[in-house]
Amino acid sequence: MASTILVGNAPCSWGALEFEETQARPIPYAQVLDELAETGYAGTELGDWGFLPTDPDVLAQELARRRLQLTGAFVPVALKDPASHEPGKAQAVQVADLLAQVARRLAQPFAPFLVLADDNGTDPVRTQNAGRIRPEMGLSPTEWRIFAQGAEEIARAVREAAGLETVFHHHCAGFVETPAEIQRFLELTDPALVGLVLDTGHYVYGSGSNETRAAEALERFQGRVRYVHFKDCHPEVAQRARGEGWDYFRAVAQGVFCELGQGCVDFPEVVAWLKEHDYQGWVTVEQDVLPGMGTPKESAQRNREYLRRIGL
Repeated sequence: MASTILVGNAPCSWGALEFEETQARPIPYAQVLDELAETGYAGTELGDWGFLPTDPDVLAQELARRRLQLTGAFVPVALKDPASHEPGKAQAVQVADLLAQVARRLAQPFAPFLVLADDNGTDPVRTQNAGRIRPEMGLSPTEWRIFAQGAEEIARAVREAAGLETVFHHHCAGFVETPAEIQRFLELTDPALVGLVLDTGHYVYGSGSNETRAAEALERFQGRVRYVHFKDCHPEVAQRARGEGWDYFRAVAQGVFCELGQGCVDFPEVVAWLKEHDYQGWVTVEQDVLPGMGTPKESAQRNREYLRRIGL
C-alpha cells in the first residue's frame, strides 16, 4: 500500500495555546481557518475547547466551506493526580464526541485522534527545567502506575463513547518529555488502547541534545506511532535555553520552535522514513508561538512550501 500523507496545521501556530500563562486575545477562529486554508493545508486540529465552534453542525459547515478536515484535538490532564482522572475522562469524551460527529459529517477518510497529554507547564520543576530534565526530576514508581492507569482509563472511555483512538503527546514541561520517559510510558500502557503522537520538535528539545535525530524516535517507537506533529527546534535558542536556565515559556517566547527547515530536525529523513514505512494519515505542522508573536500566516505559508520541496 502506497503511503498516503495529508498535511494539516493547528491553532497553536497562530498563538492559540492551551496554557493559562499564555492567555490573551487570540486571533479570531475564522481568520485562523481562512489563513490555514489559504496557505495550503488540508486539515486542522481543534485547538483549546471553545476556540473553534463546539456545535458539530456549525463546525462541520465552517470546515467544509474551506475544504478542511479535523486531524485531532489536544486534551491535557494532570495524570499523576488520581483525582484528575474522572474529570479528565469527562473532558476527553466531550471532545472526542465532537470530533467524531464532525468527522462523520465531513466523511473524512482518516478519523481524527484524541491527543491526550499531561497538564504541561504546571509543575514548577518540570517547567523550569524543560529541555534539560534529569532522571531525579521524574515520576516515582507509584506515580508512573497512576499516570499510566489514568491514560488507559481515558483512552478506553474515548473508544467506547466515540469510537476514536487516543494517542499520547510527549511534551516539554510535562512528566513525559525525555526519550527514556516516553519509553517508560509506552511500556506501562496497552498498545491496543494508547498510541503515540510523535512531536519532532518536542522530541529533540526534550532529549537534551540538538544532535538527537527525530527519525530515531520513529525507529524506536514505530509500533506505537499513529500520528506525527511536525515541529522544528532552533539549535542556538535551545542551547541558550539550556545554558542559561530558561524555563519552558521563555524558550518558546524566544523562538525555540522555529519555522520548519530552520532548525535541527532533519525533516527530509523523517519524510523518507514515513514513506518507506507506508505511513497513512495526517502530519500536523505545529509552530508554537505565544499570542501576538511572529507572523503566523506567513510562517504557515513558508512551512507549507518547505514541505512541498521535500515531497509532501
